[in-house]
Amino acid sequence: MNITIISVGKLKEKYLKMGIDEYVKRLGGYAKVELVEVPDEKAPEQLSEAEMEIVKRKEGERILAKVNDGMHVIALEIDGKMKSSEDMAKDLESLMTYGTSKVAFIIGGSLGLHEDVLKRADEKLSFGKMTLPHQLMKLVLVEQIYRSFRIIKGEPYHK
Repeated sequence: MNITIISVGKLKEKYLKMGIDEYVKRLGGYAKVELVEVPDEKAPEQLSEAEMEIVKRKEGERILAKVNDGMHVIALEIDGKMKSSEDMAKDLESLMTYGTSKVAFIIGGSLGLHEDVLKRADEKLSFGKMTLPHQLMKLVLVEQIYRSFRIIKGEPYHK
């Protein structure tokens, strides 16, 4: 399986990068993982609704430029469907077996994802109602993908 994680913004925190790199390395035996970072749109702290829309649209265009035809797109969205680790594993296994071998997970910037990205998504996944920094979300996501493959293969993993 080919997994692409498309995220907005450059990961700067060394401790997060080390964690992500560790899980990507572990995933090497199960899937090919590509991390794609698109630049975030520079904006002041206080934005009007119209300015927020412009920022999200520009980031969304950068994201969609990295999405290929035939990819099953999963947008991380606070209002998306919540799943257990077992459900996520089942869904990934089903995609591998009956769907596509190309999956893209999308993590938006600090303002979230533009509606065009959400429209392109085949599904929307939520990790809960709490807002997490998108850099931390990338670490949580790669850990859950790794956990999913361990579950699919029937291999032990801390519960």
